[in-house]
Amino acid sequence: MSAVNFNAWLHPSFTRSRSPTFLFHGLTNSPIPSFIVTKRQRDKLYSSSPFTLSALLTKEDTVETQEKPAFNFKSYMVQKADAVNQALDDAVPLREPLRIHEAMRYSLLAGGKRVRPVLCVAACELVGGAAATAMPAACAVEMIHTMSLIHDDLPCMDNDDLRRGKPTNHKVFGEDVAVLAGDALLAFAFEHIAGATVGASPPRIVRALGELARAIGAEGLVAGQVVDIKSEGLDDVGLERLEFIHLHKTAALLEGAVVLGAILGGGTDEEIEKLRKFARYIGLLFQVVDDILDITKSSQELGKTAGKDLAADKVTYPKLLGIEKSKEFAAKLNKDAQDQLSGFDPVKAAPLVALANYIAYRQN
Repeated sequence: MSAVNFNAWLHPSFTRSRSPTFLFHGLTNSPIPSFIVTKRQRDKLYSSSPFTLSALLTKEDTVETQEKPAFNFKSYMVQKADAVNQALDDAVPLREPLRIHEAMRYSLLAGGKRVRPVLCVAACELVGGAAATAMPAACAVEMIHTMSLIHDDLPCMDNDDLRRGKPTNHKVFGEDVAVLAGDALLAFAFEHIAGATVGASPPRIVRALGELARAIGAEGLVAGQVVDIKSEGLDDVGLERLEFIHLHKTAALLEGAVVLGAILGGGTDEEIEKLRKFARYIGLLFQVVDDILDITKSSQELGKTAGKDLAADKVTYPKLLGIEKSKEFAAKLNKDAQDQLSGFDPVKAAPLVALANYIAYRQN
């Protein structure tokens, strides 16, 4: 077999900018904090005009303006989630060493909404790809999300005892095995995309791997985690820092899920970038809603410990904006996300529209 030059695939001309996009810079008069953004990054920031917080969309409005024929979101989610769950079960079978695979499967198959993998599949189908092509990447995103939850729950991080209505991984398997289970899921996620993806060209598979690595590394999820940890107990955490935390800690992986699906589905650069913007909006929306639910719902309703952000003295959107303004901001993010889907086939875009509404109006 002839040697393959991976360098050309790793650095294609269409590789995106690695600079973050700040969605509501302009909400306050303070500049983007220098501890987060370099001058080079600042020059590449989003060029769209800043917006203000205002209530623009209600749940009732959304239902009334949906295109006909009506999209059956519940049926779609059940079907896609079942397919994802089966694929995850097949991808991580119980084998030797039993203990580590038991720990991996315990958290990976513990349920959950499967929003990220379904977003990946939906984005792939939107640009004309097949669900089967995106499924390994969808599973990989869920493996990485599960890793982040296992590690988040550790005593050295959030020190949580409950996740998805069950004892956290380290409570069942011990801290040592929990750390290793997360590590194993992270490593296998990349192996799974590389080895199990069919129906996409090698350059697109490598591009997807690079996209995912950036989404979760020191310029993505990890960056958000670190700034979040170092911001606990500080009195001067403003909207810019809070936005940085959640664009990286939460939105980056959601963005990665959508963009991976679009890349592997054969999307054009223009389609991929529109879906990237869509994903950033819903990623931040997810966190705003999460912050609201953390103080308005019980642990039983959430399936995880409620009020832990307040107990840890973390800055949240309700803490800075209040509940009502946070809800208005969530409505604005939902609208802006759905605006990015204009120009796509409305029938094929219906799952992403419904997923955005689901994220906006979820109760757990």
